[in-house]
Amino acid sequence: MKTTRRIIRWHGVFCFFVLMQNAHGDLTYSVQEELKRGSVIGNVAKDLGLELGRLSTRKIRLKMEGADKDLFGIYTRNGDLFVTGRIDREEHCGEKPNCVLIFDLLLENPLELHRLSLQIQDINDNEPIFPKDIIKLEIRESTAKGAKYRINAAHDADIGQNTVQSYILQQNPNFVLNIQTSPGRKYGELVLDKELDREEQQELKIILTAVDGGSPRRSGTVVIHVTVLDANDNAPVFTEAVYTARLPENSPLKTAVITVSAADADDGINGEVTYEFSRLSDQSQTLFSLDSKTGEIIVTGNIDYEERSKYEVFIEAKDGYGLSSEAKVIIDISDVNDNAPVIDITSLSNPTPENVSPGTEVGIINVQDRDSENNRQVRCSIQQNVPFKLVPSIKNYYSLVTTGQLDRELVSDYNITITATDEGSPPLSSSKTVQLSVADINDNPPVFEEQSYSAHVSENNKPGSTLCSVSARDPDWRQNGTVIYSLLPGEVNGASVSSYLSVNGDTGVIHAVRSFDYEQFRSFKVHVMARDNGSPPLSSNVTVSVFISDVNDNSPQILYPAPEGSSFMTELVPKAAHGGSLVSKVIAVDADSGQNAWLSYHIVKATDPGLFTIGLHSGEIRTQRDISESDSMKQNLIVAVKDNGQPSLSATCAMYLLISDNLAEVPELKDIYYDEKNSKLTSYLIIALVSVSTFFLTFIIIILGVRFCRRRKPRLLFDGAVAIPGAYLPPNYADVDGTGTLCSAYNYDAYLTTGSRTSDFKFVSSYNDNTLPADQTLKKSATEFADVFGDSDASPEVGICPCGMMAHEGRFPEIYGRVLFVFFVVHCTRGELTYSVQEELKPGSVIGNIARDLGLESQGIHARKARVEMEGSEEEYIRVDLRNRDLLVAGRIDREEHCGQKPTCVLKFDLLLENPLELHRLSLQVQDINDNSPIFQKDTVKLEISESADKGARYRINAAHDVDIGQNGVQSYILQKNTHFVFNIQTTSAGNKFGELVLDKELDREEQQEMELLLTAVDGGSPRRSGTVVIHVTVLDANDNAPVFTEAVYTARLPENSLLKTPVITVSATDADDGINGEVTYEFSRLSDKSEKLFSLDEKTGQITVAGEIDYEEGSKYELMIEAKDGYGLSSEAKLIIDITDINDNAPVIHLKSLSNPIPENVSPGTEVGIINVQDRDSGNNRQVRCSIQHNVPFKLVPSIKNYYSLVTTGQLDRELVSDYNITITATDEGSPPLSSSKTVQLSVADINDNPPVFEEQSYSAHVSENNKPGSTLCSVSARDPDWRQNGTVIYSLLPGEVNGASVSSYLSVNGDTGVIHAVRSFDYEQFRSFKVHVMARDNGSPPLSSNVTVSVFISDVNDNSPQILYPAPEGSSFMTELVPKAAHGGSLVSKVIAVDADSGQNAWLSYHIVKATDPGLFTIGLHSGEIRTQRDISESDSMKQNLIVAVKDNGQPSLSATCSMYLLISDNLAEVPELKDISYDEKNSKLTSYLIIALVSVSTFFLTFIIIILGVRFCRRRKPRLLFDGAVAIPGAYLPPNYADVDGTGTLRSAYNYDAYLTTGSRTSDFKFVSSYNDNTLPADQTLKKSPTEFADMFGDHDASPEVGICPAT
Repeated sequence: MKTTRRIIRWHGVFCFFVLMQNAHGDLTYSVQEELKRGSVIGNVAKDLGLELGRLSTRKIRLKMEGADKDLFGIYTRNGDLFVTGRIDREEHCGEKPNCVLIFDLLLENPLELHRLSLQIQDINDNEPIFPKDIIKLEIRESTAKGAKYRINAAHDADIGQNTVQSYILQQNPNFVLNIQTSPGRKYGELVLDKELDREEQQELKIILTAVDGGSPRRSGTVVIHVTVLDANDNAPVFTEAVYTARLPENSPLKTAVITVSAADADDGINGEVTYEFSRLSDQSQTLFSLDSKTGEIIVTGNIDYEERSKYEVFIEAKDGYGLSSEAKVIIDISDVNDNAPVIDITSLSNPTPENVSPGTEVGIINVQDRDSENNRQVRCSIQQNVPFKLVPSIKNYYSLVTTGQLDRELVSDYNITITATDEGSPPLSSSKTVQLSVADINDNPPVFEEQSYSAHVSENNKPGSTLCSVSARDPDWRQNGTVIYSLLPGEVNGASVSSYLSVNGDTGVIHAVRSFDYEQFRSFKVHVMARDNGSPPLSSNVTVSVFISDVNDNSPQILYPAPEGSSFMTELVPKAAHGGSLVSKVIAVDADSGQNAWLSYHIVKATDPGLFTIGLHSGEIRTQRDISESDSMKQNLIVAVKDNGQPSLSATCAMYLLISDNLAEVPELKDIYYDEKNSKLTSYLIIALVSVSTFFLTFIIIILGVRFCRRRKPRLLFDGAVAIPGAYLPPNYADVDGTGTLCSAYNYDAYLTTGSRTSDFKFVSSYNDNTLPADQTLKKSATEFADVFGDSDASPEVGICPCGMMAHEGRFPEIYGRVLFVFFVVHCTRGELTYSVQEELKPGSVIGNIARDLGLESQGIHARKARVEMEGSEEEYIRVDLRNRDLLVAGRIDREEHCGQKPTCVLKFDLLLENPLELHRLSLQVQDINDNSPIFQKDTVKLEISESADKGARYRINAAHDVDIGQNGVQSYILQKNTHFVFNIQTTSAGNKFGELVLDKELDREEQQEMELLLTAVDGGSPRRSGTVVIHVTVLDANDNAPVFTEAVYTARLPENSLLKTPVITVSATDADDGINGEVTYEFSRLSDKSEKLFSLDEKTGQITVAGEIDYEEGSKYELMIEAKDGYGLSSEAKLIIDITDINDNAPVIHLKSLSNPIPENVSPGTEVGIINVQDRDSGNNRQVRCSIQHNVPFKLVPSIKNYYSLVTTGQLDRELVSDYNITITATDEGSPPLSSSKTVQLSVADINDNPPVFEEQSYSAHVSENNKPGSTLCSVSARDPDWRQNGTVIYSLLPGEVNGASVSSYLSVNGDTGVIHAVRSFDYEQFRSFKVHVMARDNGSPPLSSNVTVSVFISDVNDNSPQILYPAPEGSSFMTELVPKAAHGGSLVSKVIAVDADSGQNAWLSYHIVKATDPGLFTIGLHSGEIRTQRDISESDSMKQNLIVAVKDNGQPSLSATCSMYLLISDNLAEVPELKDISYDEKNSKLTSYLIIALVSVSTFFLTFIIIILGVRFCRRRKPRLLFDGAVAIPGAYLPPNYADVDGTGTLRSAYNYDAYLTTGSRTSDFKFVSSYNDNTLPADQTLKKSPTEFADMFGDHDASPEVGICPAT
């Protein structure tokens, strides 16, 4: 290995070197490429004279300019230069003849730089490579000998002798290889040495080998694939002339129908057969599609047998150059049962009156099915649950007739579902619903939803409030079913019913007109009429019972003691009375009823609260304990009596008791004069009361005895048979007018609650066990029945209600099921009538006289609704003129639309007549006229014929199509005169005609490139019609010229970084041929991988554009080879040289070679801390670089060797001021415009502990509320140390000290890490309010530094102490603590409440309030002073004793309070206060006298009233005959009202009451109406009668012998 040392002088660069500066020469080595890793190149230490021992400490290293990979290294132990990476000459230098790599050898301490040059020598390590693995050539078999075809040269990356030197072609009989030389390179030409024959050999594969001159030699091969192209001389031939196929209708889309096939003996495009429809109707075009490649016909539309059963299509097979043939395809469609029957309503009578007779025809139905044969046979039916049936008529017609009586009220509309089912497999069916309405007749009166209505309303209701609503339904329709409500005239309690109630005529809502009073009357009845709007109107009535419920609106009335009594000592209590002794009794009543009358008694106030008690419900006052000597003689009780209403009402009375054994012991009564006059009057009153009561009881016993005797003689009196009404009546209420009910007296056991004036009751037993059976209706009419009971107006009840219900008229029973009818329709067997008519006749044209031809009556055509219908079509083509009976054309008749190309076209019609139903078949034979011109499948036929085509070549032309038939179809063709072609008519074996264009003279493209010929098709109609088509012939060229470039070598200059798609250059080549032979395409014939990514070539225009990033630094020059090729493979090649110009697009790159980090903050200025290297990849001035840093840092850059700089300090460093420096190094080149880059070097300063912790504040304050929780946070202190890590870590602690005599640690604690101060105990504001502690902050440096701070703790008050009342003392209970003068004026000071609060601030602000006072308006208290003053002057009416309850509240949150009682006496001195008052007068005797007088008058009045009622009842009964039943009516006893219990002797009364009860016939239970009770008062609850029901019955004799049951006095 040869080493050369040269001295290189540096010019134009002036540098200041701090380190040692020496001038060194370049060192050059020569080395082969692809050396193994580790191979030694030379010893740089020896060659440069370096010390081996310092190579490691001076950090010796190599850096290659512009490369990041390390290719070489230096052993520091011996100084050898060795290979570290793959050295590829082609990668670094490409095809350059000389390859030199430049390296920098760098050493530090001191900085030293050497230049190394490595010259890379080439070896033969690359074999030749062709641009493509296979070269494809397409050569016609008619190509002449000597034709040349260019072969692109192989490429070898090596240089010199190692590149391609020769080519070797595989031996073959047709081709030889010629080597051609272009400027600077060689390429080959494939020369045709012998003509090709496609029939002998269709393709050839020849191997071409390229060999280089290296040692050993390397080679590359390519396969030349020659395809021999065919000449087009054969037309396609179908396998069959006529194809037939069968296709079911409704076949799915894309169903394969048939595949046609044609073969062509030619090859390539000449033998590629494509298929298309040559003649296809518009309908067929939507149904079928043809695959142009395979010839498969598939379904593309809906195949419907009913639309068309057969299709004929013509298919043309064509090769690549226009030769064609034709075949016919016949597609038969098979029918599938896919059409459900269609039901048409031909005639319908709607609506139908409900009184039509069975068997009436109401409609005519026609059923059609579009399918054929069995699929169109139809069966028709309707559902079984309607009174209709279908009767088969003519053909597919059916009559819809009734089978039973119609009733609109039962069924107003019939949805008749007609089902038609065909005979297909599987059968299809359809249904149609006919909605038939039944016309209404007004034959139904309104019917109420209930037999009677009940309305419950509370007394004192608001006028206008809703009570209830009645509702009646009328099954009739519209105005016949519209219901209007009204009240029937009547009286309630002597007033018109309209003054009590009103009814809404539309809704039936009943409103109250006035407010009701339960104590005035408790129930009444009215009658509501419902009337419809029919003509005549029908109506019905209903009874509405209104029940008024009690409201607690009466306070209890105290009978004893009298509330107005004011005498003392009304009762004497023996001194020896024991606990529980009865002392007196309070007696009270309540005018309300039910629970509103349940009374309870309570002692509100008593002289001695523990001495007496009162029974809660009895009112009995008893002693709670034995009387003692210490008990006061005078005992006053205030008793409150409350009812059980909501809300409760009450009354109070005073009871005065004297504890004494006799009145003589009472000093105040010793001298009272005894008045004997009052005593005598009392005796007389007692005697009178006993006499009247005895006489009254005797009278009652006599009445009972008389009724008992009559009970043994029951009679059932009927004046004829009585009709029991059948109308619906409510089950629980009776008709009380005596019409339709029984009037009889019944006895019941009633259980009433105490204190009630009225009560519900339960039936215990009835004295009539049987009722008249409901089915044994009495036969009298409603009018006769009413006459028996007298005039309805005499009824004591409210309103008028008919006593009987109108008997329902008998209805004809409806019959459901099958009804057989004999249906007489005239059926005539007639022949089919046929007319012949031309197509396209105008509407209105006369076809014939239908009445004359069928022998129908002239008048019958119009009356029988004659009409014509076409099978399977809804359009009207012909119609009947009802005026003159002619058959007319109604619409356009197109023979081609209905029959297509059928030779005969017959349309079928049905002539339909009604009443009776008659059907005739009409046939219309449609004759063809010449109304369609011949039409070619396409407007233009395009043919491409090569100029080399031989004379006599034939080209098929598809025939024209005429939808007319016979002579009206196409008959001849006429071709426009020309010099090259004639037209021949050909006939296929199937009889189809087509034309052939025959070449009569050879074509010459240079003479005429294209021509247009007009072909005319003419039919044989009169007048004749014709159609034309243009035949466009294009003459194709033969390929005999290769493309030629305008230049052999193209050059271009391109700036680097050009944008993508930037045009570089456009190459151009021309070809003298035409068409595809002259169409030139461009491609790269040889292109490196790198160039392939950078450039793209438009194959059409030859324009080369930028496709990748153009970088001058990657490559400054590119050579590209471009090939131009025509359509059939003839080609030529040109060279393109692209020079890349450099621009300043690379900013300098800054490398940090060495850095001392961190730096102690005490280093001296001028210390070197780092080495920086700057590189720029550009060339020339663009790579000259200036380097600098910012000015605000204590550092600077000192230039060193080449592009190296030293970073040194310029001043003193202080970490506490700046701990890190971000030094931005900026490098700027000399380009235009200049580019710059920057790099930030982060340099840290090492810390020294020289700063103590410093608190953020000079002192801290903490505020805490008293009663705080131990451990709660008070505040936090924070200190900062600017030092780093442990030098700056702060620890907090409390300095020792005392607070209130205790250690500070017993009060507070501090978190050593966070500085958060916590309370150790709970503080008390009342104990102490603030204190101070000292906190120390210390760092972890060595030695540690510390500082202190003072923390002041302030305790705030919490409202935790209630006010304390000093005056008056809370425990004091003495009366009359203060005297208030009677002459005190308003505002006078009476007393003062004094209170204090242990809290402070607003928690100790006190306010005073009077919570309760005997007289709230008499005294007031100062809000903040507590002074009690009078609000007004003292008056005589003010009570002497005044009690005040005063509350004292503080102002805390929440507020705390205390209360005290203040007792005041309004008196000038204590002597004015008496202990007892003298009793002046004893009113006991006076009250007793009054009570006796009242009792006597009451008994006498009741007795007289009873006699009058008895006489009135008997008088009324004489006018009404009694209905006596054989057997008593059994009234069940199971029902109990929900709010009352059936209990004997527990809180209820059990007594016998007499009532007049009105019960409906046939009812086993009934509510009843209270007429009057024979007992007006109730016995107290604790004095309940104890007798059993059996004992009670024994008092009145045997149960069966009761005189009440079933006996009505006869008139």
